[in-house]
Order: sequence, then structure tokens, then C-alpha cells
Amino acid sequence: MQDLSRLYDQDYAAWAERTAELLRAGRFAALDVEHLIEELSDLGKSQQHELVNRLRVLLAYLLKWQFQYRQLSER
Repeated sequence: MQDLSRLYDQDYAAWAERTAELLRAGRFAALDVEHLIEELSDLGKSQQHELVNRLRVLLAYLLKWQFQYRQLSER
């Protein structure tokens, strides 16, 4: 576990690959649980942030369309 934790700091891609291998093999005791939990939590936050951003863009387009359509139809 200590080596895997050190790998997280030195080479994230290698850490992620090794973690996936350990999960596939069912070697849960060998996992770097602390960093794995951190990454999973961050993933959820990242996805939520992305969803909020996309909803903002969508709402902006809908408002622009509604306002501009109204202006164009009044001419």
C-alpha cells in the first residue's frame, strides 16, 4: 500500500492503472484506499460541476432564443 501511495504522488497514470489491476484481481487489501476515495469523490464533484455548466449554457440559449424570436416576430 505504501508503494502505491507513493506512486500516486509520482505518476498518477501508473497509479490509476495499477489500482484498476488490483480491483480486477480482487486484491482489495492492497489498494491505496485513501487516494481512491479522494479520486472518486472528486469525480462526482467534477461531473456535478460539468452538469451545472451545461445547464447554464442551455438556459442562456433558450432565453436568447425566446427573446430574439419575440423581437423578430414583432417586425
